[in-house]
Amino acid sequence: MASALGYCSLKAIHQGGIPKWRSPRAAVIPDSHLPMRSYEVKNRTNVDDIKALRLITAVKTPYLPDGRFDLVAYDALVNMQIEDGVEGVIVGGTTGEGQLMSWDEHIMLIGHTVNCFGGSIKVIGNTGSNSTREAIHATEQGFAVGMHAALHINPYYGKTSLEGLISHFENVLPMGPTIIYNVPSRTGQDIPPAVILNASKSPNFAGVKECVGHDRVEGYTSKGVVVWSGNDDECHDSRWDYGGKGVISVTSNLVPSLMRELMFEGKNPSLNAKLLPLMKWLFHEPNPIGLNTALAQLGVVRPIFRLPYVPLPLEKRIEFVNIVNDIGRENFVGETDVQVLDDDDFILIGRY
Repeated sequence: MASALGYCSLKAIHQGGIPKWRSPRAAVIPDSHLPMRSYEVKNRTNVDDIKALRLITAVKTPYLPDGRFDLVAYDALVNMQIEDGVEGVIVGGTTGEGQLMSWDEHIMLIGHTVNCFGGSIKVIGNTGSNSTREAIHATEQGFAVGMHAALHINPYYGKTSLEGLISHFENVLPMGPTIIYNVPSRTGQDIPPAVILNASKSPNFAGVKECVGHDRVEGYTSKGVVVWSGNDDECHDSRWDYGGKGVISVTSNLVPSLMRELMFEGKNPSLNAKLLPLMKWLFHEPNPIGLNTALAQLGVVRPIFRLPYVPLPLEKRIEFVNIVNDIGRENFVGETDVQVLDDDDFILIGRY
């Protein structure tokens, strides 16, 4: 027994032999004891309902001056998405600054969104993590409060192997409908097609939010894998030329009706060209800096930033006013005139 576990037995040594070392076998611990595990399905969302979504907004999280969530502004923004035809929202994603939330805040916001809007829009909680343990626990909690699907990223910073990626996703997929998110520019690691195709064997796999480009999108769609573009500036061509299902969008926070038109009403290169300057402006600095600045200028959220995010500089804010005027203020969320705002109008919060 001892040698089987990777140790040399005293008996073997006294008999004059030196046993060969064996690699210890990892213990596989059943998870049936975990208190939140549930296979109840009567209230679960059918994965096909998630696969059918074409326009999903990665929704912004607004803040109060003390750094807490501004749920009044949040509810108004989600309502604007619903009224303009958005089919789903990602709660607490990169755009929603889940990385700046405690897990208590995160799950609360998912539950709040389900409670207020779950009958009108699909709520997809970003419960991914670079820790498989955290991802499992957060996903259990997310489904427990009623989210319709989970968004899962590959482990970042502390990256793992190909086999580790497969195992990570196999551990979170059993809990409910799941979208896998591939964004190598943020994680530092591409999720190769072999991992996605392995995950696609699960009945809970809804599809992939893909940021690598059109060739990758077409490679998946040709094999029947549902793909949402993760790049707003590529989503039109991805949808109409490469078989993509739709987009998980940042831009739709601002112009949901135009993004719906782009995803629902056939090829429209002129509308796509009209929106490209806005999309380019939004990603001049890492997301969500541009979006946070824009929504504040539109009067939809207070000009409050949780650090380390800071607003775009004055010249970019002036540029945004010009973009709004070019596209038409009536196409943007909110009702007040777009403002440049002074630097002193913004509040930056480091402790909250």
